[in-house]
Amino acid sequence: MTLHATDPGHTDPASQEVSAATEAEPKRKRLALVASKGSLDMVYPVLMMASTAAALGWEVGIFCTFYGLDIVNKKRNKHLQVAAIGNPASPPPFKGVPFKVPPILGVLPGAQAAATTFMKKWMRDSNMPEFQDLLDTCRELGVNFYACATTMGVMSVDPEDMIDGVSCLGATAFLDYAAEADVCLFV
Repeated sequence: MTLHATDPGHTDPASQEVSAATEAEPKRKRLALVASKGSLDMVYPVLMMASTAAALGWEVGIFCTFYGLDIVNKKRNKHLQVAAIGNPASPPPFKGVPFKVPPILGVLPGAQAAATTFMKKWMRDSNMPEFQDLLDTCRELGVNFYACATTMGVMSVDPEDMIDGVSCLGATAFLDYAAEADVCLFV
């Protein structure tokens, strides 16, 4: 007796594979971020993109290298600041006052602390989470943090300086991760 596809009880292996493939979950999107800066104004975009993508169900990996290591360095990440000098795009310190701070004023004592205070205020006034809260949100959402093994040596950062859950990774391994990403960003 020969069974045909129309016969009840017939199970064709090829049709089972096609059926299983159509029922499988869609491939999860992946975001690969390279964080190379450690100033407060450069860390926020990285964590905002990461937390947004993770909240959307994406797989997210952040490769922290050079000054970006400060994001995951428990000795340094509580003291992130805004560089007051060399930032000509800085908005006016007071909303509604059409005065831009000339970049040269960034060399004055206290300018960096003032720039940091202003940014924290702007973020708070805009109902944005503080850095630590945003970092915690990323970690809770499953964002993967990778510390660049090579630049850890260059920047004199020890593995025990890292916050919990950070993996040390070389550039080659992260490139393999990024090669499979739907979106890659360098900040």
